[in-house]
Amino acid sequence: LKNVFQASPLGITLIKNRKIVWHNDNIARMTGYLSDEFYGKNARILYKSEEEFERVGRVIKGLCQGKKRSEIETRWVRKDGSEFDCHIRYALLEPEKKDSLTLAIVNDITEKKKLRAQLNQAQKMESIGILAGGVAHDFNNILTTIIGTADLIMMDLDKDTDLYQDIEDISKAGKRAAALTRQLLAFSRKEIINPEVMNLNFTLTNLEKMLRRLIGEDIDLAVQCEPKLSHIKADPGQMEQIVMNLAVNARDAMPKGGKLTIETMNVDLDEQYFIDHAVENGSGKYVMMAVTDNGIGMDEETKSRIFEPFFTTKKMGRGTGLGLSTVYGIVKQNNGHIWVYSEKNKGTTFKIYFPALETDTIKEKKDNDFKPELTGTETILMAEDDDTLREMAERMLQKAGYRVITAVTGEEAINAVKNFNDPIDLLITDVVMPGMNGKDLADQMQEKIPGLKVLYMSGYTANTIAHHGLLDKDINFIQKPFNYDDLVHKIREVLDGDQ
Repeated sequence: LKNVFQASPLGITLIKNRKIVWHNDNIARMTGYLSDEFYGKNARILYKSEEEFERVGRVIKGLCQGKKRSEIETRWVRKDGSEFDCHIRYALLEPEKKDSLTLAIVNDITEKKKLRAQLNQAQKMESIGILAGGVAHDFNNILTTIIGTADLIMMDLDKDTDLYQDIEDISKAGKRAAALTRQLLAFSRKEIINPEVMNLNFTLTNLEKMLRRLIGEDIDLAVQCEPKLSHIKADPGQMEQIVMNLAVNARDAMPKGGKLTIETMNVDLDEQYFIDHAVENGSGKYVMMAVTDNGIGMDEETKSRIFEPFFTTKKMGRGTGLGLSTVYGIVKQNNGHIWVYSEKNKGTTFKIYFPALETDTIKEKKDNDFKPELTGTETILMAEDDDTLREMAERMLQKAGYRVITAVTGEEAINAVKNFNDPIDLLITDVVMPGMNGKDLADQMQEKIPGLKVLYMSGYTANTIAHHGLLDKDINFIQKPFNYDDLVHKIREVLDGDQ
C-alpha cells in the first residue's frame, strides 16, 4: 500500500489526532520539508492561522461521526513561509476500527485556481463587451438624429445669433457622445477598422514629441525600439490610440514625476506561455510593445478590474474610465494579447503582443485628390427602420438637392420601386433591419436594376457587418452616427466613383 501511495502523483499522508504518522515524497516536495522533518509533527505547522486549522479539523472530525469521506479547499504554508492553495480529500483508512488512521489526499490547485480566475475574468470581459456593443449601436441611431438635426437647423440660421450657438453646443455634445460610443465599440472589438501592414517603431517615432509634451517635464521618457522590428497588420490610428492612452495612464500614476519607458521587441511565444495565461494556443512570432512606469502601482483587486469600461481610480471628473478598456478592445480586435504586471508603490508594466508578419515591405499610401461636390439631383432610395433617423436623413438629402424615396423595410423598398417609373441612381440601406436585411435588399435591387450603386449604413459594427457579408473592401459603407457633411460627401463619392 505504501508503494502505491508513493507512486501517486498527488500528495498523500496518514494522520492520527492531527499528527502526521506517514507521508509520501510528494507531500515533502509540496511543502518544502525534508521527509524526516514531518514525522510526528502536528499538522498545525501547515496552517497560517488557528482558525483555519480548526476549520479543517471539523471536516476531519465529521469522519468519526459516520461520514465515509470529506473534502475541503484550504491554504497550506510551506517551510519557507510561502502559501499555496490545496484541495484535500479525507477518508478513514480502516473505517471499521475506532482508532483508524485518517488518509489525506492532497492536490496543489494553485495553478488551477489561477487559470479559473483568468477564465472568469475573460468571460466577464466578453459579457461586458457584448453589452457595450449593443448599447453603442442603439445609442448611435439616436446620436445620428441629434447631430444631423442640429446640422440642418444651423444651416438655416445666422451664425451670429444666440440660437445658432445653442444648437452648435447640442451638435458638439452629440459628437462628444459619439466619441464615447467609438470607445465602447473599440472595447467590444466591434469598431470598424482599416488594418494595414505597418511598423510599430514608426508609430512611436512619430508620437515621441507629442508624448513628451503630453506627460510633462517631470517625467523622463525613454523610447527603446528594436532596430529590425517585424511588421504587424493593424490599424495605425488604433496603434496611436493605444500608445496615447497608456502614456496618459502612466502619467497619472506618477503625480510627482518619474520615468516612462516604451520599448519594442521581437519575441517568440511558446505553447506554455498560452497555457500559463489560460488562453487559446497561438504560439509563434510576435511583436511586443511594453509600456513601463515607476509610479504608484496597483493592488490585485484594482488590477483585476482595470480593463472594465467606466472603472477608474481617478477622482470624479478626472477621467471616463474608458482609456484602458479601449486599449484592451483594440488589442483583441487586432488579434493581440495584453497583460499587466504591477505591484503597489513599485510601478506598472503593460505588455502587448501582436502577431508578427513575415513580409518586410509596406505599401506606400497614395494621396487621393478626388474632392466631390456636395450636391446632386439624382434619385435615391433609402431603407431605414428607425423613424426619426429616416426622416432626418431624408431632409438632409433633400437639402442637398436629391430626389428621395423612403422605406421602412426591405420589402417596402422593393414595392416602392415597382410603382416608380424613373431610374433609381443609389440605394442607401441600413445593414440590419427587421425582415429582409440590407444585403438581401441590395442583391434583389441589383437584379432588377443592373449597375445600381449601394451605400450601406449601420450603428452596428465590424462583427455584425461581417456576419452579413459586408466587409469586402469594395463595399460602400458609412458608420452611424454621421452628420450632414459626412453623408453628402459619401454619397457623391459613391455616385461619382467607379464602384
